[in-house]
Amino acid sequence: MSDTSTSGADILLVHGSCHGAWCWRDLIPALKALGHHPRAIDLPSHGEDQTPVAEVTLESCAQAVVDALGDNTVVLGHSWGGFPITRAADMAPKQIARLIYLCAYTPWDGHSLADMRRAAPRQPLMQAVVKSEDGLSYTIDPAQTRAAFYHDCPAGTEDFANAHLCPQSIRAQADPITLGDGHRTLPRSYIRCLDDQTIPPEFQVTMTQDWPSAEVYEMATSHSPFFADPAGLAALIDRILKAS
Repeated sequence: MSDTSTSGADILLVHGSCHGAWCWRDLIPALKALGHHPRAIDLPSHGEDQTPVAEVTLESCAQAVVDALGDNTVVLGHSWGGFPITRAADMAPKQIARLIYLCAYTPWDGHSLADMRRAAPRQPLMQAVVKSEDGLSYTIDPAQTRAAFYHDCPAGTEDFANAHLCPQSIRAQADPITLGDGHRTLPRSYIRCLDDQTIPPEFQVTMTQDWPSAEVYEMATSHSPFFADPAGLAALIDRILKAS
């Protein structure tokens, strides 16, 4: 693989629940300013992707990541995005240079995201979740998005986000993952967010307790550092890549 630390890295950004490629609006120019080549995708049924929510699975989300890979791509997953990027790494490890988990779930074998959320010491997001009448998806109460996701972000962030947030497939997050060997062969880093009101910071510690300390980083932000501190996040990603 080529050295992503000296020439700009091809960085694929994978969003979390209810979000889309739009959430990387501020991070993409910050990464470009550092010489990298970031790009973002919409997972199935999110953003501009028109897949019916009833058809979305963990596997289809992972396939969307695989379909977007280059030959030597750094893949960053936020929040729920940790699941599809891990599965994608098992499917196509030779195309991935590194995995970066941004306050994301790092899957446990045989568990779904829903299983892992319930295993956390608390579930702060659940009070903001609004389940659809058909039981296929959920959304986030617009009145609670700032407290859940964006409390330290610039004014107007929640208005921008509320105009774009979309239903999240429940099935995709209820599908248990079967881990293979592919993701274990790849370098991986984790960025904990210390003021996260969605995934408890202490659970982020639990998920990375057996990781090398040199691969675990911290930011003093909410669940959305790409809005709260895009320049700081870009600098940290650049630091991670230069240290590899």
